[in-house]
Amino acid sequence: MESQQKPLVKENKNVNAEPQKVGNDADIGYNEQGYLDRNRNGYSGRGSGLNLKDLRTFTSFKNPVFRLYYGAMMGQMAAMNMQMVARALLVYELTGSATALGAMALGNSMPMLFFSLYGGVIADRVEKKHVLWWGQIASAVIAFATALLLISGVMSEDKPGSWLWLIVAALGQGTVMGLMMPSRQAMIADIVGTEDLMNAVALNTFGMNALRLLSPIPVGFIIYFYGFSAVYVVMTCMYLIAVAFITLMPKTGVASLKGRGAMKDVVDGLKYAWNEPTIFLVLVITFVVTLLSMPYMMLLPALTENVLNVDERGFGMLLSMSGVGAMLGSIVIASLPNRKRGLMLMCGSALCGLALTGLFFVDSLFPSNMWIWAMIFIFFVGIGQTARMTLGNTLIQYYVDDAYRGRVMSLLMMEFGLTSFGVFAAGVMTDMIGVQWSVGGLAIILTVFSVLAIIFIPSIRKLE
Repeated sequence: MESQQKPLVKENKNVNAEPQKVGNDADIGYNEQGYLDRNRNGYSGRGSGLNLKDLRTFTSFKNPVFRLYYGAMMGQMAAMNMQMVARALLVYELTGSATALGAMALGNSMPMLFFSLYGGVIADRVEKKHVLWWGQIASAVIAFATALLLISGVMSEDKPGSWLWLIVAALGQGTVMGLMMPSRQAMIADIVGTEDLMNAVALNTFGMNALRLLSPIPVGFIIYFYGFSAVYVVMTCMYLIAVAFITLMPKTGVASLKGRGAMKDVVDGLKYAWNEPTIFLVLVITFVVTLLSMPYMMLLPALTENVLNVDERGFGMLLSMSGVGAMLGSIVIASLPNRKRGLMLMCGSALCGLALTGLFFVDSLFPSNMWIWAMIFIFFVGIGQTARMTLGNTLIQYYVDDAYRGRVMSLLMMEFGLTSFGVFAAGVMTDMIGVQWSVGGLAIILTVFSVLAIIFIPSIRKLE
């Protein structure tokens, strides 16, 4: 299937229009399923400029379906953030190896690499609500099984190879994520429409980062007082809460691809992404930035233990400070109009690179106040990370044709699988040359790449 070329800067007729109706849900206008209907009650979409009275920070929450979606997302992301902290600390406690941390990231991401393309086809074929419901059920089963392994003693420090059970769990979770996440991402546009897309994605990112702030500290203390198994039991409950919210949601729109083979749909999606210059550009930029910035998250335990000399509580505090910065960045992005988003993407990436460089070389830059400066640097890492995540996601969804949305979002998910190779390589390099030069070196490259992209790739600067 050949796709027509779309202009690099997508026309947005409503970007300067004043909203004609404000207030309750009835003023805005929703159809019988609760989705935004722009043809009802004179709703025109956007405020103008940056006038404070027109800030639209929480616009998407006026949509009742988005509120249910948001509740499900909060349950899922609470569990995932808890897992991120607990699994990294557990692996490092059982092995003391940065290579093992990289292997864990690889085990979680490899299935996403192989299954996300089919997850995109599922998103364009199957009712998205059902995909999310079964995905959360499967995630709850995996979390509870891990808790049982810890409670029974099958996985413990006394059994050196027992940490490989975490690889098995990571493979299962990665498979679920690969099949489910394209539907979860593509569903946002179905609910709020393209004009409120950046607002909804930013609020989605805000919730994720709020949980990054709230989850690590209690997780650290739960591990300290009750052990790792208690964390996985709580994770199971969080996934079941997500199931409850998804059950209450109405069905979303489905772009039917019936009568065609799944592989044919995958190939068509790949051809579409290749032939659309804007989609291809944003995917490449997002891949490079993610590849260079992702390793820090998995290898942070090596920094906290070997350089900063703090325990799991300090690790949790660092992640929480990153969450504070990410929340601030999300709120700012949610309040902005749909302008200069390509430029903001690269500026956020450059900020992330600079902050990561400072964080991983903090002992050389500020040896007498390492902890204070580490907290400052990771605050700005959070801002940079949320900017590149939110804006990359928004730009792809904004410029994609609806019929290909799920499959293109699967390519974005597949990028995270590909970057796991970078995380694994950084883990191996950490055991050879230390965490500072392995991750800090990638951060320096990220900074240089972002600045050069701003200067020499005008196409990305012009994306609105």
